[in-house]
Amino acid sequence: QFVESDDDEELLFNIPFTGNVKLKGVIVMGEDDDTHPAEMRLFKNIPHMSFDDAAREPDQMFSLNRDPTGELEYSTKIARFSNVYHLSIHFPKNFGAETTKIFYIGLKGEWTEAHRHEVTICNYEASANPADHKLEQITPQTHFIS
Repeated sequence: QFVESDDDEELLFNIPFTGNVKLKGVIVMGEDDDTHPAEMRLFKNIPHMSFDDAAREPDQMFSLNRDPTGELEYSTKIARFSNVYHLSIHFPKNFGAETTKIFYIGLKGEWTEAHRHEVTICNYEASANPADHKLEQITPQTHFIS
């Protein structure tokens, strides 16, 4: 089984993660012919990315070699891909065919649970409300010196 582009050689994959990922490498398997992708562009943390968004500068770009067996791993810049919750992979061109075929995409990295901070509702006093602060009643002692 494989994914094949429709009208031209471009393909775009949007991959959301359930946590944060430190992405270390990518493997791409294609056919051993001109339908194999020739270039891969990685974008991090752009949910619902479209082909219009692919015109921007990628976080990392790779020139691919034909790899029908999945032996080549393309290492990412770990510092740049250390906190990824959504990955977009754009394949802009292949080796000359009208369409692009991809049989497998492998991602290598470390997953950690996402730390989602919930909204905390707090009330702050601009000035103290005396009714909130109980004080013991102080009765003045009067001593007469004669």
